[in-house]
Amino acid sequence: MDGSRLRLTGTGEGFATRLTTELAGADSPVKVLEALQTLFPDANKPELDAEPKLGSPVSATWTFDDLSLGVFLNQLHEQRILDTALDAMSARMEKNTTTFRVSRQAAMGGKVAFPIPGDEPLGGVFAITVTGPGLGDWLQAATWHSGRAQVPRNIDDEHAMGQDGDATTWV
Repeated sequence: MDGSRLRLTGTGEGFATRLTTELAGADSPVKVLEALQTLFPDANKPELDAEPKLGSPVSATWTFDDLSLGVFLNQLHEQRILDTALDAMSARMEKNTTTFRVSRQAAMGGKVAFPIPGDEPLGGVFAITVTGPGLGDWLQAATWHSGRAQVPRNIDDEHAMGQDGDATTWV
């Protein structure tokens, strides 16, 4: 093997993706779109609402279907947060559907951050739903790294982070 690996994107792999985000109050539609397209460059530009100003807050819901997860997944590899991603992306998985959230503020800087369940991070979130057959296996493959040869990981295993986001320590 030459060290290269298959890079999954979710596109053409039998999965449906949906990303939603709520804009409210002082959220800048231009900045939210910029953050969105940093991780999901194929997101079609929605009709942008006017920028918020005193007495005129923003209130909108944006929904995008069938986005490629390629740049997003590549960023997980670049940041070396694959085990965290596996845990966060599978925490709310039921059968062949999962929904997870990503910080919009982190996306603005080209990074991926998964908010702790129950927290509402400053700047809002992108809620991403992925549905398709064999989703658990796909998530494990999409977040695979060579360290799993020594310490195998699976969804909901004893190494998974706690529901409060705390890391599980193991020897």
